[in-house]
Amino acid sequence: MPVLSPAVIVDVVRTPSGRGKPGGALADLHPAELLATTLRALVERTGLDPALIEDVIAGCVGQAGDQATNVGRTALLAAGFPDTVPAVTIDRQCGSAQQALHFAAQGVMSGTYDVVVACGVESMSRVPLGFPGRDGSAFAPLSARYPDGLVGQGVSAEIIAGRWKLDRSELDAFAARSHELAAATAAAGGFDHEIVPVRRPDGMLVDADETIRAGTTSDGLAGLRSSFADEALGERFPEIGWQITPGNSSPLTDGASAALVMSEERALALGLTPRARLTGFSVTGSDPLLMLTGVIPATQRLLARTGLTVEDVDVFEVNEAFAPVPMVWARELNVDLAKVNPRGGAIALGHPMGASGVRILATLLGELEGSGGRRGLITMCEGGGMANATLVERV
Repeated sequence: MPVLSPAVIVDVVRTPSGRGKPGGALADLHPAELLATTLRALVERTGLDPALIEDVIAGCVGQAGDQATNVGRTALLAAGFPDTVPAVTIDRQCGSAQQALHFAAQGVMSGTYDVVVACGVESMSRVPLGFPGRDGSAFAPLSARYPDGLVGQGVSAEIIAGRWKLDRSELDAFAARSHELAAATAAAGGFDHEIVPVRRPDGMLVDADETIRAGTTSDGLAGLRSSFADEALGERFPEIGWQITPGNSSPLTDGASAALVMSEERALALGLTPRARLTGFSVTGSDPLLMLTGVIPATQRLLARTGLTVEDVDVFEVNEAFAPVPMVWARELNVDLAKVNPRGGAIALGHPMGASGVRILATLLGELEGSGGRRGLITMCEGGGMANATLVERV
């Protein structure tokens, strides 16, 4: 069997998170320009000749409107990369950038690539939920297999909260924790190395996450009403308590992220110091009704493949699409929540869906380097009932 070449992360960057609605901090920027900002930053920070990049693999969920026609390719051209650099845009729902990272690393490990960029973008202000192509009509062909119908992710979160008997106070406390940790990290400069400031068309520089709300408390969140209450669905799923609100969910978000992935040999030959190795991957399907629980088997599969246990991992990043997701994951895997999203998660830092997998990688590496930890694990639930998991080891 051939020896696989180790895949390393040389650098990873992200834009600040902007609120994904008209008037949001990044709403006036075309998504290709958001992604181009991170691509330019990667080559500027590392001194890499972009002509050496053999592929750009970009995640994007809403591939319509401004994000249509292979936004990864549009972005690299906007970034000034040579036109000899190719790109592909992929959709594994919320895990699109994480899957881009997997494909990049697997390409390096197989010997297909030496230098590749994994990245992602989502402008939820410009290509919002409900935009044509994002209206849920894809569920229609599944009616024969699921005659009672599938549901949106918010309702899936409600079902999970009900079945695992999580009450509203627990959900809101977790959400408040996310803002508290993120605000403290931001105040201490903990995100400075991962964030690339973005210049808006009006000249304003955006250099901090708009989505963090310092001072958020459980009591303050308790007054918010459920976002998804539906009498008919309540009859169908009696366990639902209608507890999912804007406060314990991730906000609609604009943002982009990018990681430079290389073979270890090429990085050293170019005089670049890797920040981490990518040492394990998994992806799994799960019940498309519950949809958000795939993070549990994805993590279990990854740990089984690598021969590790949760005790061998120093930091976990479990995407906070909704508060029940990391809470149920931690309960099922018996992981102390203190090791989960220690710098805050998507409830505070935002969830630009096509970019979140690499955004989380940036935050994870910052935490491992800041704390001296060795291993980190990323996992993310995905629309349609899927999940990815990635194991990272700090160099």
